[in-house]
Amino acid sequence: MTRVIGIDLGTTNSSIASAGADDAPAQSFEVQQVVGPGEIAARATLPSFLLLPSELEVPSAQLQLPWSGPLRYAVGAFARDRGGDLPHRLVSSAKSWLCNPAIDRTAQVLPFRGAQRELDEAMQGGERVSPVNASARYLAHLRAAWDDANPDEPADEQEVLITVPASFDAVARELTVVAAREAGFDRITLLEEPQAAFYAYLAARGDAWRQELSPGDIVLVCDIGGGTTDFSLIEVADDGGTLALERIAVGDHILLGGDNMDLALAAIAGKQIADAGKTLDAVQQRALVHACRRAKEQLLGGAPPATVPISVLGRGSKLIGGTIKTELARETAEQFLVDGFFPRVEANARAEKRRAAGLREAGLPYAHDPAITRHLSEFLGRFGKTPTHVLFNGGVMKAEALRARVVDLLRAWTGRDVQVLGGADLDLAVALGAAHYGQVRRGKGVRIRGGTARAYYIGIESAMPAIPGFAPPVKALCVAPQGLEEGSTVELPDDELAVFVGEKSMFRFFAAATRKDDTAGALVDADAPGITELDPVEKDIEVGDDRAPGDMVPVRLEAHVTEVGTLELWCVARDGRGRWKLEYSVRERT
Repeated sequence: MTRVIGIDLGTTNSSIASAGADDAPAQSFEVQQVVGPGEIAARATLPSFLLLPSELEVPSAQLQLPWSGPLRYAVGAFARDRGGDLPHRLVSSAKSWLCNPAIDRTAQVLPFRGAQRELDEAMQGGERVSPVNASARYLAHLRAAWDDANPDEPADEQEVLITVPASFDAVARELTVVAAREAGFDRITLLEEPQAAFYAYLAARGDAWRQELSPGDIVLVCDIGGGTTDFSLIEVADDGGTLALERIAVGDHILLGGDNMDLALAAIAGKQIADAGKTLDAVQQRALVHACRRAKEQLLGGAPPATVPISVLGRGSKLIGGTIKTELARETAEQFLVDGFFPRVEANARAEKRRAAGLREAGLPYAHDPAITRHLSEFLGRFGKTPTHVLFNGGVMKAEALRARVVDLLRAWTGRDVQVLGGADLDLAVALGAAHYGQVRRGKGVRIRGGTARAYYIGIESAMPAIPGFAPPVKALCVAPQGLEEGSTVELPDDELAVFVGEKSMFRFFAAATRKDDTAGALVDADAPGITELDPVEKDIEVGDDRAPGDMVPVRLEAHVTEVGTLELWCVARDGRGRWKLEYSVRERT
């Protein structure tokens, strides 16, 4: 029987774990990577950084891997570390870009230039990649490292599970699959990261979890990584005398995490530099952010130093002499990060909204409100459930001060002693949990029920005469109810729907995380509470035999949740002469 490989494709770090055909627990896999010029070593994680240097900046011979010849790029620890000095050649946070609907995620837009002229000039002649391709390079490195160490068990012949945020919509999930296939993985399944973290807890605790949790308990999985804040609720139920687990709620996609903290510390350090009478150009500003990322990891880690030095290389011929230096104090940084990102708020607090500027740089759509605790309060209030236990995941939550603040607030909000569940290593839990889930799929453990995290809808435009100044009203037809399990197909009621053949059609697409009662075929207002619009769906509807361009063909809709974990939507001609899969558009809306 094949092995199970679990892959955590993270914003800041990626990792891989595996489990065999027996009942032995999953084991993490150390990844060979470039860690210095011409130096190879194995590390527990693969930093999710891609460096695209010129030959003068880093000779290709120094980037050679055990399974490759000289390379013109680097992935991993050296890319992260050297990229601090070459920020204009560094791709980071590709996972956040992968779910950004404001760009074409298949276009070569990374490293992101933005509107800063110095960056545009510094990047001249350098390679650029798409978010999909950057993600594919991380996955390809993991596959190659595995294959090099396991030549008799190549990764593409094993059962592979790749994790995604629970808040990823259908488009971002589909693009993750595209990246995996570009990396050489033909058979994969997607698993939500909070569920993977919970599976890691189950695997680590063995049967002891049945003494820690009881029917009626609700576990909050608080997953805060480098790029996203992800909340899920898992309920414990009594199923005929045995304990059952069901994921009952998933939060919104919140682009808020360690990256934001790096930017915040860079703002503090930047002010100190400015107060000292020195200025930074755009390239140095990016270098400062990477320096502050390293400082954050030290300041929030175990036994942090009182201060951490920050240095940014000068520009021009006097690089060393022109180095700009400052330092971050532990007390200042901790207070700023804890109180700024995890402030004490009331149980009824809601995330603040602000009006966007008319023009803004087409960068990442970060959350407007940096207070993670306000987002958490809003999430719990929206679903009307209060947790009895909390399971932490994500690199940010390794900081004891941040975990303590969340627990204090949960206990204050609920009026009870919310218990903390001990999981695996927060850097490796998701990969280990994904590998354990593969064992569960083979009947070796308890499975979390849940299905699709959201209900999905397609927009139906009303047939009405044109009226000046008024667009036809749009209804949202539920094509996949929340909780639809993998491998399930839903045939919608045979409503009076039709498509036009011989032309490209645009289909509006919606989702909702709080409308569990909407069944397949339910027709609701597109602006109803809880419904949000996603990327559109585009399709060239082929003419086929015995039809002319422009003909209107009556159809019924069919939705299918694949075993991979993606959603397929089909238009099926009612006369049986045509079947069209609606493809997700990943291009910028106009």
